[in-house]
Amino acid sequence: MNSNARAPGQRRRTFHPRARHVAPLLLLSAWGAAAAGLATQGRQTISYQGAERSYVLRLPSVPTAPDQRLPLVLVLHGGGGDAANAEAMTGFTDKARREGFIVVYPEGTGRFGNKLLTWNAGHCCGQAMQRQVDDVGFIRALIERLVADHAVDARRIYATGMSNGGMMSHRLGIELSDRLAAIAPVVATVFGDEKKPAHAVSALMINGQLDTAVPAAGGPPGGRFPDAWDGTPAQPALAQASFWAAANGCAGPPETTRQGPVARWRYRCPAGHDVQLVLVGDNGHAWPGGQAGSRLGATPSAALNATDLIWAFFKGHPR
Repeated sequence: MNSNARAPGQRRRTFHPRARHVAPLLLLSAWGAAAAGLATQGRQTISYQGAERSYVLRLPSVPTAPDQRLPLVLVLHGGGGDAANAEAMTGFTDKARREGFIVVYPEGTGRFGNKLLTWNAGHCCGQAMQRQVDDVGFIRALIERLVADHAVDARRIYATGMSNGGMMSHRLGIELSDRLAAIAPVVATVFGDEKKPAHAVSALMINGQLDTAVPAAGGPPGGRFPDAWDGTPAQPALAQASFWAAANGCAGPPETTRQGPVARWRYRCPAGHDVQLVLVGDNGHAWPGGQAGSRLGATPSAALNATDLIWAFFKGHPR
């Protein structure tokens, strides 16, 4: 589950996987290095509510102008995962290197230190849910830190994630709608009791027809860890799109298209906003187009590259 790939543009220098928080002055120096064409990587920490929370930061390796503001993408690992798993599974670091945006991999919490980490997405998952960890507050504090320390474009801040991380992306879209321009949950769900966000947030949902952990048809959780939920049934995959369509003032019914095993629902939304659901017929509980075997043994579909699709969606939807 760990990624051994070194950062783009980095040859000899390595970072200890538990490196301590880099002071703001060093972070600014690192940004200068990235602007000169060098990639920066490393595990950082931030103190939130008396606890040390971890994240992995990747700055782009492409040259940037001193006053250029860059998009920020938050990639949330699935339940039981971590930053290294999310990075290896999605390939977002390489995408950021080529496209020129900042990507950060925040980490949830767990009772075993840095293992079996989860997010409090409301009805899932694990210890974070049981202890009602304020993950929304942590992510808000993290965004504020990154905006203060790096050349982040405040109009282009996005969140994506898989499974429990995808559910958390929904929650962030609702509770941080003043910060996020768009979200892209993957093999995730809503539960039917979500509140309408204060601001419109574009949303792209990607689900797998063969998913037994988060069933596309809705119902009780399945997979290897059904007890990680509180027992609230998942809503059908299309309910995610219906929720965000209503939140964004979109009109229905959605337009439906199909290409091979990939079906897409798209709503008619006000200018500047978009809501889409993509259902991949040959995908289970995995990141489509991602690293095989990286989560729960499911084989990702090769019919769709979720990372490419998500970045294209984000790129076209600033606040």
